[in-house]
Amino acid sequence: MPTPRILIVDDDEWILRMVSTVLQNEKYEVLTASDGEEGLATAVGSRPDLIILDVMMPKMDGWTFIKQVRSMPDFAFVPVLFLTALDSSKDRVHGFRLGADDYLPKPFQAEELVVRVATALRRRTAMETGLRTQAGFAARGRAGFHGRLEQVGLPSLLTMLDLERKSGVMELNRPDSDEKGRIFLQEGVVVHSNLDGSPLKDKDAVYYLLSWSGGNFEFTECSVEMSDQVNLPTMHLLMEGARRLDEGIQTGPKP
Repeated sequence: MPTPRILIVDDDEWILRMVSTVLQNEKYEVLTASDGEEGLATAVGSRPDLIILDVMMPKMDGWTFIKQVRSMPDFAFVPVLFLTALDSSKDRVHGFRLGADDYLPKPFQAEELVVRVATALRRRTAMETGLRTQAGFAARGRAGFHGRLEQVGLPSLLTMLDLERKSGVMELNRPDSDEKGRIFLQEGVVVHSNLDGSPLKDKDAVYYLLSWSGGNFEFTECSVEMSDQVNLPTMHLLMEGARRLDEGIQTGPKP
């Protein structure tokens, strides 16, 4: 099994040295970058298995970095762990909504970082294998797949379905509020979406569903015969949804 490759992106040289040392002692391969732009270029060129990311950085901050990463199909299942001094509940929720897998405040304990890295790598590997296996069952006419948004976010799900060019219906619901929504896909492309009891539909419905940080999802593969009411590639939908979250633009009932 190849050694996991971890990218650390932080403008604090001391943090880069310390985190690198901790992870190298655990036999991980470590790459570093001192700002968001350098980090993104390194990520694209090296395909890390996990990214550790600060928020407040020059050239490109962590929020913008993760939006860019989560819009790329190749990074759908790469865990991102925020390591930052921003530790308010608002910051944490914002990070998770943009696609973070974990959030560790500074200062931190080396032992806790090691445990969180190992857990994120193990969880993401199992998740990717399970989802792709279930998607393969659906392709052979068996049941689709389902799960919880706390375990895998909607951006990763839509990216995977785009990569696999799947057609079908993604149903989402939040038991705590009885909200339900649907996303219809043709060969991986979102063509329509709606919410029960709401006038929101198509792009606006997708943007609202992307704001959910919890709930259930179920994908059923089937033929979808309807005209494209969205007219946007999956990547553009995800990037615009992340931008709206970042700027606090509300497109539906308050989550």
